[in-house]
Amino acid sequence: MTGRFTGKTAVVTGSGRRAGLGEAIARRLAAEGAAVVISDIGASLDAATPDAMIGATAEMEAIAAEIRADGGQASTCVCDVRDFAAAQALAKHAVDTHGSLDIWVNNAGIGYIMKPLLEVTPDDWRAVIDVNLTGSFFGLRAAAEIMVAQGRGGRIVNIASQAAKSGFPHAQAYTSSKHGLVGLARSAAIELGPHAITVNNVCPNHVTTGLGAWQNEYFAKVVGAASVEDYLKAMADRIPLKRPGLPEDTAKAVAFLCSDEAAYITAESLNVSGGEEPH
Repeated sequence: MTGRFTGKTAVVTGSGRRAGLGEAIARRLAAEGAAVVISDIGASLDAATPDAMIGATAEMEAIAAEIRADGGQASTCVCDVRDFAAAQALAKHAVDTHGSLDIWVNNAGIGYIMKPLLEVTPDDWRAVIDVNLTGSFFGLRAAAEIMVAQGRGGRIVNIASQAAKSGFPHAQAYTSSKHGLVGLARSAAIELGPHAITVNNVCPNHVTTGLGAWQNEYFAKVVGAASVEDYLKAMADRIPLKRPGLPEDTAKAVAFLCSDEAAYITAESLNVSGGEEPH
């Protein structure tokens, strides 16, 4: 790795779960020299945050310990992104622990509340919007406050989705929340541009993380596939590059957008979909 993030500090929300996008992003940034803050909700707080779908405190600590064992810099900080004060505390932790805040990745999200439209409850809707869209705004707002005060620019990246550009059945709130991130990045980029802070989205297609495995099971049944393997084969067949995404694909795109090479790129929503989402 190049060390292109040496001397910089990166916060990655939703990075405390094994084999997730957040972990891959944090490891990539750390491998390139950034001090990273591994952050997740830490423990189930309500029905919207079940133990099986969140990064527990012990898991967060283990990921950070492995990064340090590999020669990187890492700390942990529990954060419920639905709470603006918690997002501000996370940003403060980065500065207090590592000396600055230069990169903020809004990765925390709910992608496991999927139902037919007529079965979606108001609580279902709020749960997804509160984490995916409002939580990303809170993170962006907390990061921007510090980045502006530091006066050294910064990078804010939201992990959106192919669902930021296309509609999907059984994913009304999810699709709406990800579409909302496109507008959030476009608007915030205008105001933060004069401070040399870029705001972009990365839009991966399906990635078989822990959450992705649950989605495979769910949508294989929805489409009537004979098996999960058949469902995944049909998915690969419609992707020009003939495979679903990997966590590393998203991590590489994030690292690029956080680098000096992307200093003149802002307000964009970058597809990382193997050609499946060409818009």
